[in-house]
Amino acid sequence: MSSNEDNRKGLIYGSGAYLLWGLFPLYWPLLKPAGAIEILAQRMIWSLLFIAIVLLCTRNWSGVRAVIADRAALSRLALAAACVSVNWGVYIWAVNSEHVVETSLGYFINPLLTILLGVFVLKESLTRSQWIAVGIATVAIVVLTIDYGRLPWIALTLAVSFAAYGFLKKQVSAGAVESLAIETAVLALPALITLTVLANRSQLTFGHHSHSTTLLLAGSGVITAIPLLLFGAGASRLPLSTIGLLQYLAPVLQFAVGVGVRHEAMPLPRLLGFALVWVALVILTTEALRSSRRNRDTAQPEPIST
Repeated sequence: MSSNEDNRKGLIYGSGAYLLWGLFPLYWPLLKPAGAIEILAQRMIWSLLFIAIVLLCTRNWSGVRAVIADRAALSRLALAAACVSVNWGVYIWAVNSEHVVETSLGYFINPLLTILLGVFVLKESLTRSQWIAVGIATVAIVVLTIDYGRLPWIALTLAVSFAAYGFLKKQVSAGAVESLAIETAVLALPALITLTVLANRSQLTFGHHSHSTTLLLAGSGVITAIPLLLFGAGASRLPLSTIGLLQYLAPVLQFAVGVGVRHEAMPLPRLLGFALVWVALVILTTEALRSSRRNRDTAQPEPIST
């Protein structure tokens, strides 16, 4: 396959993944009257079942066994599972509680928190542009805190949990299917206990409401796994700089759904706070593209004189 064809397919796969993630706020409200706790538990169980079917079809159990045999990798994926369960739970609750715009903020500021994670955990140094971006984002959080009358805890929880999730996942050499299989397997027992408790309290929606709600709850596993599979296919074909740009598709769509579809309030101070975050992201992205270009130029071999 040619490099251009590979990039084209990678762009299709990557864009598809982020577009689906960006449209998630349209799906979770369809699962009402199920609460966020049940939706989260159902999502874990059905994701595991769907991934198990994928593994059966591809017969790629060797990757799962390799991760299980590596205790360090298994521990990191177990911690990643805890982080993603927090992320999924808060996200589902926020979307179904009319806080879609704030969820988009969480994914807008996630790259900035990832940078700070590198500074404080990996002892990385920041460029001047990156420090400026972090400073502007900090001002934005202050502005949004004043506007909301509270700390934007939904956005911060989503950003911190997803940054930690990404940090842990990068330390494990495993494919999207294999890692998701381990993560959902770790979460399966708590999810089953949760659903059992809800059933004993006659609070379970699955199988006790409309057929469409039951089917949509079961479908949560499919819509969880498909974007991850698309992302894995895209990330293997695209440079990191392109993936970095594509990641903004999801929060842009979430923001559009929150304002344009769900008609959430966007007063001027809140819009100013978001604008500051976007300015910080423009600075950050520009710096990342410059760095990527410099690295490419450095990696190119010098011409041989004759």
